[in-house]
Amino acid sequence: YYFPCQRWLAVEEDDGQIVRELVPVDEAFVKKDSENDGQSLATLGLEQKAKSTTYIVKVKTGDKKNAGTDANVFIILYGSKDDTGIISLKASKSNKNKFERGKVDEFTVESVDIGDLKKIKIGHDNKGSSTGWFLEWVEIDAPSLGRCLKFPSGRWLDKSEDDGATERIIFPAELQTKEYIPFVPYEITVYTSDIFGAGTDADVFIVLYGSDGICTQQKSLCLNKREQRMYFERNSVNQFIVELEDVGDVIEKIRIGHKGGGLNSGWHLDRVAIRRLLPNGK
Repeated sequence: YYFPCQRWLAVEEDDGQIVRELVPVDEAFVKKDSENDGQSLATLGLEQKAKSTTYIVKVKTGDKKNAGTDANVFIILYGSKDDTGIISLKASKSNKNKFERGKVDEFTVESVDIGDLKKIKIGHDNKGSSTGWFLEWVEIDAPSLGRCLKFPSGRWLDKSEDDGATERIIFPAELQTKEYIPFVPYEITVYTSDIFGAGTDADVFIVLYGSDGICTQQKSLCLNKREQRMYFERNSVNQFIVELEDVGDVIEKIRIGHKGGGLNSGWHLDRVAIRRLLPNGK
């Protein structure tokens, strides 16, 4: 069995996860890849990303005295087919200091198909100086499934409060479930020109437009400032898998640009290639 990854397992890189689920690929695909006949190993990592489901997990710490925690928080998502296993919530996208009183922390979680999300387990390891935690709620959005579920808590996870539990199983509040048209993965390949000063460290974003006035949200291609410094260098080719609203079979135009700022924001873009990935990976 061959399990390509080609992605970071690091809090400060990619989506911040330090554990990944990998699915096997055909041996011939790996061998063909190693001979470098036009397909880079990185493509395999992107293919795996396209086959996985991305969840946006938002965690609200209550607005009570000593509600925040310094302990290591984890979550497990349980679906109708499988569960994700223990996922450490380490890299908050919204706050440098996570799980503070009254704050909402956002995390990206990826998993192979676990089916419909049925329940979650969330808790902490009780390590650190102030470990007790008042969890208000957890919200889990799965764009590729077109569902956003709310898991209300409103309880302490604290050895000296409530029932003394430091982890809980929580079920979704059905009346608060939001449903929408599922997003689809697009493979976006960006070619930066080979001229002096062509590269940029700015925050590059894209919008796709389909027929009948349908368009996607504006989406940044890089997840953090470090990626912005790594990508869009002179004469480089950078590939991204981005989940966006489905604009249909025809892309009439795109809007691509950056937000300026920084020392080297000017960018000379050569071209962009976009492929809509269908469920069978084509």
